[in-house]
Amino acid sequence: MQEPLLGAEGRDYDTFPEKPPPSPGERTRVGVLQNKRVFLATFAAVLGNFSFGYALVYTSPVIPALEHSSDPNLNLSKTQASWFGSVFTLGAAAGGLSAMVLNDLLGRKLSIMFSAVPSAAGYALMAGAHGLWMLLLGRMLTGFAGGLTAACIPVYVSEIAPPSVRGALGATPQLMAVFGSLSLYALGLLLPWRWLAVAGEGPVLIMVLLLSCMPNSPRFLLSKGRDTEALQALAWLRGADADTHWEFEQIQDTVQRQSSRLSWAEARDPHMYRPIAIALLMRFLQQLTGITPILVYLQPIFGSTAVLLPPKDDAAIVGAVRLLSVLIAALTMDLAGRKVLLFVSAAGMFAANLTLGLYVHFGPKSLAPNSTVGLEHAALAGTEQPLATPTSYLTLVPLLATMLFIMGYAMGWGPITWLLMSEILPLRARGVASGLCVLVSWLTAFALTKSFLLVTNAFGLQAPFFFFAAVCLVNLAFTGCCVPETKGRSLEQIESFFRTGRRSFLR
Repeated sequence: MQEPLLGAEGRDYDTFPEKPPPSPGERTRVGVLQNKRVFLATFAAVLGNFSFGYALVYTSPVIPALEHSSDPNLNLSKTQASWFGSVFTLGAAAGGLSAMVLNDLLGRKLSIMFSAVPSAAGYALMAGAHGLWMLLLGRMLTGFAGGLTAACIPVYVSEIAPPSVRGALGATPQLMAVFGSLSLYALGLLLPWRWLAVAGEGPVLIMVLLLSCMPNSPRFLLSKGRDTEALQALAWLRGADADTHWEFEQIQDTVQRQSSRLSWAEARDPHMYRPIAIALLMRFLQQLTGITPILVYLQPIFGSTAVLLPPKDDAAIVGAVRLLSVLIAALTMDLAGRKVLLFVSAAGMFAANLTLGLYVHFGPKSLAPNSTVGLEHAALAGTEQPLATPTSYLTLVPLLATMLFIMGYAMGWGPITWLLMSEILPLRARGVASGLCVLVSWLTAFALTKSFLLVTNAFGLQAPFFFFAAVCLVNLAFTGCCVPETKGRSLEQIESFFRTGRRSFLR
């Protein structure tokens, strides 16, 4: 089995260069303790991704509850509901940009721990909210924490993991985010909306407690001249019996060679801006598939269509399917190849969005319209659909189509955009470029979530789904024309492709 690409050696892509393969005896003696401690540190860090996934979909069960609230200060209008759903993404964009500074100022571990402050404050504000401003501020603070952790945690994990498990551990942030969303959907079946916010405090506190016992990234410590602490951190992560001196020297050499800043003249070079442009466009197109507004408004969408099961149950089922799909993607990514999964993903999302749009436009009308966000009024305006009976199998279409959409996204355009970004971005530009990707991603998500309800009320619920379907066709063309296949290729080969433009290594 080939090592993950991030473990490949090279002057510009060299996080932890690999030493010559150890003997089987050495691998057996060192591997268990090494991986056990790395797994523990990784688990402590990715609890931040769990909180991010939990907070992202918090509005799915909460908006319907607030639309029916007897408290006039909390009863949300359609416009207020759209702000409550979308302001999270503005906070996430700010958190992602702040990571560009905090990652190098505080370090990876302390930046993740710092995210607990706005996260805990945000949940507390929403749990005790007695007005709209508390809901919006709490939502923005949890978004800021989510954006910060989404940018810092992958860096921390990649810098503490040995090459032998870095590929597997690289999928854990996405897995934990999905598990966090599933937990919110499940708890939404049992708890009132205020207690959902209280429950969100738990993972944040556990993350801080565990991370306080974990070491910082050896690379960060070396970059700050704290060589002794870096060697101690590496020795703890690898185990007392591991020979860390060779790896320590390689990290030290890498930090010294990559300490210079990227100049504007270098940034104008095609081998620099082309991979950055591809990464930015992938993040932009990823959001335009509609993933964020669909997750944020999942329960209201089900509530405004004719569905066989209660909307809360449908949302929980979709969350479970999403978790299963990410697990499948993690297992098949290095077998099927990036582009194949991107093609399958875009095709599946196209079929799902088209089906949802056609169902809303031509399908049966809900027997119990949900006024939560007014989706059903616009979706059904000007059409004459038959009423659906509770046992009609046709009313399974929204659930099945949404499951197909989530499966398609989670198996391709969800995790692979982040993986390709780490593979194709030049290391010297990765800090700034990853920050730009976060900014583009979450500003796009904000525009979509803010406008989703407005477009729905103006043109019908089918309109955004038809738009998302058209974007998926663009994604198919973009994948075929612009995205290189990086499966089984070293980072040197990928860099050579962008430097020379020759595609021979892709064949």
